[in-house]
Amino acid sequence: MSTEAIFQTHLVLGYVAWLLCFGAYIWPRLKSMDGVAAQRAIATLHSFRFFGLVFILPGIVSPDLPASFATFAAYGDFATGMLAMLALLTVKVRQLFWAFVVAFNVVGMVDLIVDYYHAIQADLPAHAGLLGATYAISVIYVPLLMITHIVAFYFLLRPKQNETRASATAS
Repeated sequence: MSTEAIFQTHLVLGYVAWLLCFGAYIWPRLKSMDGVAAQRAIATLHSFRFFGLVFILPGIVSPDLPASFATFAAYGDFATGMLAMLALLTVKVRQLFWAFVVAFNVVGMVDLIVDYYHAIQADLPAHAGLLGATYAISVIYVPLLMITHIVAFYFLLRPKQNETRASATAS
C-alpha cells in the first residue's frame, strides 16, 4: 500500500473512530449540558492546541516538511489554543466568553480547512513521513478537533434550545 493510501486510510478511519466514540459517549453528555458548559468542554479540548507548534520544531518534523503547511498549521493551532484559553478564563464575563468561543471556533475551523488545503497542495499524503512524530496529530487529533468545531457551531446556532433544555432540567 502506498504512503498516500495509508495516510488517507488513517485520516478517514480517524474520523470514523471519533464519530463512533462521539456518538456513543460525548454527544449524549454534551447535549445534556447547558450551552456554557458544553462550550467550556469544547474549549478545554481546544486549549491544548498550543501543541501544534511542534509542526515547526526541528527534530520532530522533517526539515523538508513544506513551510506552507507547517508554519500555518503551527500558528493556526497556537492562535486557536490561546483563544480557547481566553474563553475559559472569561467564563464569568459572558459577553467576552461568547466572543472568545466564536473566535476560537472560527479561527480553529479556518485553520484546519486551510491546513487540509496546504496539505493537498504540498502532496503531503504522499510524503506523510515528513510529519515525523506529528503524524499522529494529523490522523488522530485533527478529526476530533473538526468534529468538535462543527458541534460548537451547532450549539452556537441553537442557543435557545440549550437554554430551554437547561431550564427544564433545573425545574
